[in-house]
Amino acid sequence: MLATSAALSLHLLALPASAQQATQPQVQPEAQPEIATGRTEIKSAIASEFMAVTANPHASAAAEQILAKGGTAVDAAITAQLVLGLVEPQSSGIGGGAFMLSFRADDNKLNGYDGRETAPKAVDENYFMHEGKPMSFIKAVIGGYSVGVPGVMGMMELAHKRDGKLPWAELFQPAITLAENGFAISPRLYKLADRLPMVAARPAITAYLFGDDGKPLPVGHILKNPEYAATLKLLAQKGTKPFYEGEIAQAIVDAVRNDPENPGVMTMADMASYSAKIRKPVCADYFEFEVCGASAPSSGGTTVGAILGMLQHTPVQQFDVGSAELTHLFIEASELAFADRNTYAADSDFVEVPTAALVAPEYLAARAKLIDVEKAQPAKAGDPKAFTGKRVEAKSPEQPNTSHLSIVDQYGNAVSMTSSIETGFGSRLMVKGFLLNNQLTDFSFVPHNANKDLVANRIQAGKRPRSSMSPTMVFNQDDSLRLIIGSPGGSRIIDYTARSILYHLTKGMPIAEAIAAGNIGAIGYRVEVEPDTLSDEELKKLEAKGHKVVRRDLNSGIHGIALKQGKLHGGADTRREGSAVGR
Repeated sequence: MLATSAALSLHLLALPASAQQATQPQVQPEAQPEIATGRTEIKSAIASEFMAVTANPHASAAAEQILAKGGTAVDAAITAQLVLGLVEPQSSGIGGGAFMLSFRADDNKLNGYDGRETAPKAVDENYFMHEGKPMSFIKAVIGGYSVGVPGVMGMMELAHKRDGKLPWAELFQPAITLAENGFAISPRLYKLADRLPMVAARPAITAYLFGDDGKPLPVGHILKNPEYAATLKLLAQKGTKPFYEGEIAQAIVDAVRNDPENPGVMTMADMASYSAKIRKPVCADYFEFEVCGASAPSSGGTTVGAILGMLQHTPVQQFDVGSAELTHLFIEASELAFADRNTYAADSDFVEVPTAALVAPEYLAARAKLIDVEKAQPAKAGDPKAFTGKRVEAKSPEQPNTSHLSIVDQYGNAVSMTSSIETGFGSRLMVKGFLLNNQLTDFSFVPHNANKDLVANRIQAGKRPRSSMSPTMVFNQDDSLRLIIGSPGGSRIIDYTARSILYHLTKGMPIAEAIAAGNIGAIGYRVEVEPDTLSDEELKKLEAKGHKVVRRDLNSGIHGIALKQGKLHGGADTRREGSAVGR
């Protein structure tokens, strides 16, 4: 065993008789997920020394630069994230949160870093309730009301102190240079600024991304961000203290509290009290492999592990990719895993989370027996032996505007990191060159069900909202690293990641092809498949098994590195503008 150290849904799942459900607000049309912006050809790379796969070529190039200087995977991840916050501000940045897995080759240990945002101390469990009803999602999501204390900077500083090598200040230079000199607005950034609703909801972001005519700046426009460069220079020189206690913290608090339309309650004390955490990763058996992911408050590790752990007890090896049979098995495992996720996953510092029990081999073997090879079955939460509390299922409107990177350095270290600011362009509040998150909407809007049983993922002072971010690493039986992978995509992150692992490790697809293959979304209320996932004939077979299927684009951003026969095989998602580079 590897050594370790310390949904968005419009309908709700059916519940077992022993559980009660808390009703959530429906997501309004104007708050729908980040749109798809097209597909490219397969994007892959092969290297023997080091590799970086990120969501933007500028970030990949910056990470490669750090790796070539002898930096570690953590060093390169920090540099890449700082660049990503500049070139794809709609997805992530230092105003948001993240989860990171960091594998250290020297001692064969996997560290989990938690940089999830925290709720201000002034909130209570009724924060999203107005006159006895949950407030509308769109009312909550724009402005200061849903901004959590950002965790990315604290997490990166903690990881650098433990797993970094190059000087902290050196990691900032590529992003500073790019912010000062400018970068060409990409087609994706333009399309999202143009098509997502309410991007220009506040003056600062409007002045940055829109012209005098009120339209988004065009593709190819050289966009400079001197405010972001100045922010990074301060952080490079003084560490994260200005961010959590100094002038940057004050600017964040002022923006949140003084938002004219939807102010929040964050204070300087909230900022100063933030602490990134080291968490033990959660690992699950999958055939001859061990799949490890982030633990609570991320639901990614337990749910990806549960999907794959159940599938190993089904005949997945008998069926081909693109078949109704394999797709059906994946759907059934996913819906069972999500029933557990929606019931048990939350911040384990505040509520009981039966993490180990949810991925225990005997538990997943029993859950797999509920899968009928021929017919869709209703998914109900299970009964992990270790859990002693009330079971209350509730969802939260989790959005897919996130970013993932995978990196391996020349020393054999690796990083899988997923970061987010929640909805596209976050809260729309721009402070000192970066956007603030609206991650508090990842909490359940209602705190309890009709019987007053408390929802695990209810909002509480200082609590971290449940996340589906699923940075994942897979290990061979000899504990050697086999795969680094993850994706953006809201609650669908879990399916994107698990499906890619299934296709690569069990069906033998090269990692880039596995990433590019048609996505499947089965998170509880309907089945979604991309248009190229199933032929018309296979789709009819799947529907005959009892599934309600919708064909639509599923906007993942899966980035992975497979290690095989001494080589690094990288794949970047064809649905986004990322790249895989290495030497």
